Amino acid sequence: MRFLLRIHLSALCLLTTIVSAGGADLPSADLPIEQVVDQFIHQRLEAEKISPVPQADDANLLRRLMLDVAGRIPTSEEAKGFVANGSATKRVELVDRLMASPDFVWHQRNEFDRMLLPNKPNDGDFRKYLLWAVKENRSWEAMFRDMLVGDESDENRKHALTFTKSRASELDDMLNDTAIIFFGVNVTCAKCHDHPLTPDWKQHHYFGMAAFFSRTYVTKKNLLGERPFGEVKFKSKRKDDTKGEQTAKFEFLTGAVIDEPAVERTDEDKKKIEEVIKAAMQKDDAPPPEKPAFSPREKLVEVALRTEDNRFFARNIVNRVWDRFFGRGLIHPVDQLHAANAPSHPELLDWLTRDLVSHNYDLKRLIRGIVLSQTYSRSSEWSAGSQPPDAALFAVVKVKPLTPRQYSLSLLIAAHNPTQWPALDQAEQWVQRREQLENAANGWAGHFEMPGESFQVAVDEALLFSNSKRIEDEFLRDSGDRLVGHLKTLSDNQQVIDAAVQAICSRLPRDDERATLDEFLKSRTDRMIALRQLVWVLLTGPEMRFSY
Repeated sequence: MRFLLRIHLSALCLLTTIVSAGGADLPSADLPIEQVVDQFIHQRLEAEKISPVPQADDANLLRRLMLDVAGRIPTSEEAKGFVANGSATKRVELVDRLMASPDFVWHQRNEFDRMLLPNKPNDGDFRKYLLWAVKENRSWEAMFRDMLVGDESDENRKHALTFTKSRASELDDMLNDTAIIFFGVNVTCAKCHDHPLTPDWKQHHYFGMAAFFSRTYVTKKNLLGERPFGEVKFKSKRKDDTKGEQTAKFEFLTGAVIDEPAVERTDEDKKKIEEVIKAAMQKDDAPPPEKPAFSPREKLVEVALRTEDNRFFARNIVNRVWDRFFGRGLIHPVDQLHAANAPSHPELLDWLTRDLVSHNYDLKRLIRGIVLSQTYSRSSEWSAGSQPPDAALFAVVKVKPLTPRQYSLSLLIAAHNPTQWPALDQAEQWVQRREQLENAANGWAGHFEMPGESFQVAVDEALLFSNSKRIEDEFLRDSGDRLVGHLKTLSDNQQVIDAAVQAICSRLPRDDERATLDEFLKSRTDRMIALRQLVWVLLTGPEMRFSY
């Protein structure tokens, strides 16, 4: 979407034959991801007799790509350089450069963090693990193992267990968060009774999943442990069920059941084991309990990744990655992968899932293919006077509010003197600057709301920009390292307007915007106040707050 800068002066202040997986073949496995994406999306649009919107212009596409792949808006030089580049392959070159850059690593870490640990935002140890995993291009399958099973002796991997440790005190949290985040399944409603909205989920699914986590605990030394025994009991609420209280099996969502080897223990044996575990949970100097021969969490990981049972794990992450870049999943909502909630493009989801599994769960490859598609690079503007089509058709790009970290980083980029960023060929300098930006963004991200389904700018955020001296001191000061400081060195109004809009909106102003802004600058007797107001209104406008 191209937002008009409405400045109120008084308030300035692909094609092969496709047959569904139900009986025939998916497209060839060796086709580029972007080609297959466009093939299936185009096919559905043709069937619905809907014409998609045109492609976004270069400036718009660059900004979107930078936000989605690098987590920030482009600098002025990056924006001008991309638009001026006449190469037919410049988009591919840009995507490959970004994905090889520190920006991708930091942003991918931030995106994993907000998905995996929303209950402990900015946990330093967990974020350290995520940063290492992204740098190593660690597969999603391996990261899943790290977070549920892990290795406390491995310096790089041990903090991945924060995912499980942070939820270990509440069985429901371990079960529900794991099922939702890794499998796209919300079985919460099946705890008290069979799920009321879909026949897929019964009580035995909920308690079968709970059994995998019920023995998990954390010691006083913050080590993750598992009891060698323990059962989950539940009583069916179905009127026709006469079984009474039941013992839950180790049952995965597919119905696969794991049998635990029988071990004979006397009551005295069990009592001694419980005493050792109790001491480990209460005393710093207690030795860690032995790892049991049978680990339910290990068995959960094994069954979830088996070829015959991995459809939830693989489809879920494909769907979540799609949702991240399009603002809507192929299955929507993303935590409702069940028979009553069909994908908008089932063959596309099947192909992408097959491709991901066959390439060792390489999310970087999946991301590259998605952002190189024509579907991704469409405009977000639907023609005036007509209703946009169903969002599930992906005929027009969805406008997305920035995450707190995207917004914080972009504000820091926009408010900085645009002439002081490292040149594009100075990769080492940019590594240092990006880390500095990440650290600075830590102090801002907590002020902004994590966007949900129906996002609106919060009152607190609006008041922050309107009344906070911190905004004035950090974003509007006229020192040489700030945008306002750079603008005051420019005597010509058109230079000022071009520099300000380019730095903040990642594009040059249109003629109507030039005229309005020029009129405003000419009408003000105090030029420094006018420059600050100009920057403020651009920083607080919708074009800065959203990815379009």
